[in-house]
Amino acid sequence: MIYFITTNKGKWKEFQEEMNKYEMERISMEYPEIQADSLKEVALYGLQYLAKKIDGIFMIEDSGLFIKALKGFPGVYSSYVFKTIGNEGILKIMQGVEERKASFHSLIALYDGKEHFFEGICNGRIANEQRGKGGFGYDPIFIPNGCKKTFAEMETKEKNKYSHRGKAIGKLKNYLKTSNK
Repeated sequence: MIYFITTNKGKWKEFQEEMNKYEMERISMEYPEIQADSLKEVALYGLQYLAKKIDGIFMIEDSGLFIKALKGFPGVYSSYVFKTIGNEGILKIMQGVEERKASFHSLIALYDGKEHFFEGICNGRIANEQRGKGGFGYDPIFIPNGCKKTFAEMETKEKNKYSHRGKAIGKLKNYLKTSNK
């Protein structure tokens, strides 16, 4: 059994889609997220905190949207920025900005007695307006490279083919397969 610690139902849905061959259970539990310079620092702190509270193999996932024209903002502060200004705020900041390159980063942190990290990156661009009803978070304003649709216009399975989280999950699955977990 692998426990996935998250209060985010959207993340859980994406994990379930890709990890259906593994026995998994979601634990909806908050844990402290420090403000740090990297996703790895945030995830490491979360793992160390949760290792004292959870018996067994577990994982957490942290992700961020990094916008080139904004020097990587919101980055590791993506969750806070989304709760504070949302997609509307990002689009307002980006008004008149021609350079719309962005990337989504995902870092899955697994604890099985040791700490393991699996990163996925999806390059793309910020849309000019929100589009789509699916997904969560910044999905309505992010278009992955090679696509015309935002993540919010895609079904979960299609999104996972492109997404940062889908790529990180692929690396996690490879580790689990080779380590016989």
